[in-house]
Amino acid sequence: MEILGVFADVESAGRAVDGLLGEGFTEAQVTSLSSVPYPDGVLAKTGRHNTWFHWLALLGGIGGACAGFLLAAGTAWVYPVQTGDKPIIALYPTAIVTYEFTMLFAMIGAIVGMLLEMKLPSLKKRLYDPAIAEGCIGISLSIHPGGEAVICEAGVRPEECIGPVSSLSAAEQKERAEEVMRAAGVLRIIGEVQP
Repeated sequence: MEILGVFADVESAGRAVDGLLGEGFTEAQVTSLSSVPYPDGVLAKTGRHNTWFHWLALLGGIGGACAGFLLAAGTAWVYPVQTGDKPIIALYPTAIVTYEFTMLFAMIGAIVGMLLEMKLPSLKKRLYDPAIAEGCIGISLSIHPGGEAVICEAGVRPEECIGPVSSLSAAEQKERAEEVMRAAGVLRIIGEVQP
């Protein structure tokens, strides 16, 4: 279950996040949505998150350099054209093709890393409000009902993944979260409809 609170400014959204954390929810359950890129920790802390973005770009660049060299040098080797005393595999044409493939594959790796970092495409429908695109700030809270099995990410302790408030029923958790958001000055709360 998920609820989304829409706030007019950063201060009220920050009060809501602090209140939710004080109520027993964890940082892993809180997500901020904004049309403005705020620094990490202003609304919700994501410092524990490891990124593969730069490694995918590097891996793509190395793979592209190998592919470019193999294409240029392999073509020259398979179809040799001997011209005077010049080498069959010429340095400058091979270097140009290698460079172009390096850049192409590095960019593809960076784009794939960016999509993975942003968790796109989203396989699960998430709550959203059009006011977020107009400057409001959304605070989304994932609610795990008591007794529900929750799989934490690798290397995350269970108490960081799901807080002490998880022993309550989903309805009680939702009520507590809505109270905290109202006290912080929420404009509206959007709740996920349960089937």
